[in-house]
Amino acid sequence: MNNKRKGSSARGRGIRKVKFEVFGEEMLEKEVKLSGNSGRIYLPPDWVGKHVKIVRID
Repeated sequence: MNNKRKGSSARGRGIRKVKFEVFGEEMLEKEVKLSGNSGRIYLPPDWVGKHVKIVRID
C-alpha cells in the first residue's frame, strides 16, 4: 500500500479528525466568508503583523 500521500488531503475521502495542541495568546472562532474565488477571515487590527495558525474544525 502506498502511504506517501496518506492524510495529505481530506477532499474526496472520509475526513479524519486529528488533535492539535497549541500555545498562544488569544483565540477567536469565526466563519470563513466568500471573497472572490477564495475565503476570508477578518481579524482584529491589533493582530496585524502577528503570526497566527488557522485550524479548520469542520
